[in-house]
Amino acid sequence: MPNILDGAAIAAAIKLEVAEEVRSLATCAIRPGLAAVLVGSNPASQIYVRNKVQTCAELGLYSDLITLPETANTAELLSLVANLNSRDDIDGILVQLPLPAQLDARAVLDAISPDKDVDGLHPVNAGRLQAGRPALAPCTPAGVIEILKRSSIPLAGAHAVVVGRSDIVGKPVAMLLLAQNATVTICHSKTRNLGEVTREADILVAAIGRPGFITPEMVAPGATLIDVGINRISTREEFDRYFAGDARRDAAFAKRGSVIVGDIHPQAFARSGAYTPVPGGVGPLTIAMLMSNTARAARLRRGI
Repeated sequence: MPNILDGAAIAAAIKLEVAEEVRSLATCAIRPGLAAVLVGSNPASQIYVRNKVQTCAELGLYSDLITLPETANTAELLSLVANLNSRDDIDGILVQLPLPAQLDARAVLDAISPDKDVDGLHPVNAGRLQAGRPALAPCTPAGVIEILKRSSIPLAGAHAVVVGRSDIVGKPVAMLLLAQNATVTICHSKTRNLGEVTREADILVAAIGRPGFITPEMVAPGATLIDVGINRISTREEFDRYFAGDARRDAAFAKRGSVIVGDIHPQAFARSGAYTPVPGGVGPLTIAMLMSNTARAARLRRGI
């Protein structure tokens, strides 16, 4: 039977470590601080930000939630970011995405000080990551590495195939795997004979944003499967394509009208040696690594 990699349990362990680090920093009169910026009233964004602020409180971090109206312009948001860059009580700045259409998201993210870029999206941090220098790595890719390491999945010398080349997940997770001495192949939707490549993977990371894109025949027996995808399906046809015969999910689908599926077809997990479920795999690590990045930024900014 494949080993299910419990992201929720690993995230809980990381949060305990962050809480202990916060207590240790308190002896030096340092309290890591996170500013969360929310523009508009997107319901999903409101939930995400509320969860992040709540987690800060649970772990002892300071948080400052700043909300701007849906009508805010780029100049107003850039001014706010500049103010947060200058505040010594703020170690991390999080601008919740997506932003309203009238805002220049790239300009806003680039305006965040690299030393406070706890989402790891600034070009300077991307460059540091590629150069193997200390950097604030994007939270989800950093979480992938934590899952692998804490689950005792061998990385050095392993062939890792990453399907997806986004700046948020695909590219940084490839750099982090390289730093662990894995041999890394990056694939995407235009890769020829993709299945031939993925079948060579000891570790397969799927982050392409397509439900069930990685099918069973694309997976080598015994491979470790890391599913970063979160795709909501809401039709019976889609449900039956991925979960036919799954009574538990069928009940959830009937109650809520939708369920979540990853980028790896659920039937592929049976061929693996270990895998991250969806939900409950990579997802819980994102907030945990945000907290870890904020504490790390507090140390790096002060040379600790």
